[in-house]
Amino acid sequence: MNRAVALFPGQGSQFVGMGKALYEASAAARGVYEEASDTLGFDLAALSFRGPEEELVRTKNTQPAILAHSAAMLAELRTRGFTFTAAAGHSLGEYSAYLAAGSLTLSDALRLVRRRGELMYEAGLARPGAMGAILGLKEDVVAGLCAETPGVVGPANLNSPGQIVISGEPVAVRAALEAASVAGAKRVVPLKVSGAFHSPLMEPAADGLAEALAGVEIRPATFPVVANAMADVVVDPEAIRKSLVRQLLSPVLWEASMQRLLREPGGPFLEVGPGKVLRGLLRSIDRSATCSVAGTPEDLLKLFPEEAGKEVGP
Repeated sequence: MNRAVALFPGQGSQFVGMGKALYEASAAARGVYEEASDTLGFDLAALSFRGPEEELVRTKNTQPAILAHSAAMLAELRTRGFTFTAAAGHSLGEYSAYLAAGSLTLSDALRLVRRRGELMYEAGLARPGAMGAILGLKEDVVAGLCAETPGVVGPANLNSPGQIVISGEPVAVRAALEAASVAGAKRVVPLKVSGAFHSPLMEPAADGLAEALAGVEIRPATFPVVANAMADVVVDPEAIRKSLVRQLLSPVLWEASMQRLLREPGGPFLEVGPGKVLRGLLRSIDRSATCSVAGTPEDLLKLFPEEAGKEVGP
């Protein structure tokens, strides 16, 4: 495989040790982590590789750590002549997608997601929120339950058939989860988060993010990127800015985004960065879809079996 649709993971895919083996094996990956640490003013590699976990899971640290892992693998893939036909990223991962498409530089993407994490945390402190996953109910049923629940609550992540995350005020989220159980959900799971992401409660964060984006040069995407908020292609710089702000307040239309990419350009797909969450979601959307993962040197050996025995990276 030397061409694919790139999928970039978002928050929740992090783990202590992520990117370490790639860093040790690839000069291109090491260059990414060195630039990341210089840009952010602290040793992001050490935090990613050794933790402590309580620091890594802080939103302002998690977001640049995941983006750096994806960017490090991107850099290694490019040394091998790998190219992408299109891309999408889940929430935070959309920044990695625009990085891959040449719309953002690595340093700008890192600064943006660091600021994004800070703003999201601050918004959660100012107006506490909650999120919860609902498994086994259709989108229209979940939307109806949220609409009938007093307070602010609504769908936040439409991930795949039967997997929907809701977000909003804590009391309203709890009530909607209880209503979903009564309505026949297979399972409801309160999530450990620091705010009501992808909901109107993130409005202060969206305002701050718009300011940060206004100060960054964004170039036209060199290949199609499907944006979370619209489930459609966005390549124009101003449209990219608007989509990234809108994303904080709107549901992540992941299932619809995958359907869009399955139609055009079609597979194969490659999840680039930590974990395998997006591959699992894609398989639940379309069991015939081909999706590999690229997060470790071992994954590279599966992608490039003809290079077995060679050192990863230059």
